[in-house]
Amino acid sequence: MTDLGAKYLSALTELMGTILETEQDNVMDVARLLADHVGADRLVHVYGPGGHSNLASQEIFFRAGGLMHVSAILDEGTMLSSGALRSMAIERTPGYGRVVIDDAGLSAGDVLILVNAYGINAALIDAALGARELGVRTIGVSSREHADATSPDHPARHPSRQNLHDLVDVHVDTHVPIGDALIQVEGALEKSGACSTFANSFALNWIILETLGLLAERGVEVPMWRSANAPGGDEANRRFIAEFRGRVRWL
Repeated sequence: MTDLGAKYLSALTELMGTILETEQDNVMDVARLLADHVGADRLVHVYGPGGHSNLASQEIFFRAGGLMHVSAILDEGTMLSSGALRSMAIERTPGYGRVVIDDAGLSAGDVLILVNAYGINAALIDAALGARELGVRTIGVSSREHADATSPDHPARHPSRQNLHDLVDVHVDTHVPIGDALIQVEGALEKSGACSTFANSFALNWIILETLGLLAERGVEVPMWRSANAPGGDEANRRFIAEFRGRVRWL
């Protein structure tokens, strides 16, 4: 028996601790923005262009304990289910992110969370630029360290060489290290034990928790998802689904 599981847990815990220690102010800024938006019965959009970064947008959408006002942009282009190599090629295609944002129908005053492990790919940067031009308030969740340390001529980069954290209104740093993986297994060619999915999930769920806390302080009760597999889940969700069917595109 090895101690690799314990090493991995320790490294992940340290990463989550770093996010907790350094991002409190940014998370609260995001939570206040979301609380204002949801309190006004407006949707919060989330988009995670990039193979596994799509998981982040799904993490807080249609999720037990989550806000029904969260609307994920589930574009098939960069999803691994459409083909992993195809996904990588699409996320590196300049202009693609603008097409997705245009198709999502966002407009001035909307809120969009953009989440990506590294914060540099072309689809992501175009989505941020396109949203900003529309007057959409943008929130970024990504690793500043990874973006800053990635060569300006890396093939994943947008032609402008810009980083997500420089473009959004508020940025939450996930501190994902270069390469994403945390553990070097002796004899293995590369490090393993990826961390970006954990980091993105922690940051996003923390934001939702703080948003709910602010709404509760204001006495605002908002629709939330209950697990459909829990007792009474279908009945609880059915109370509100009619309000969001048609508003939330991928519901």
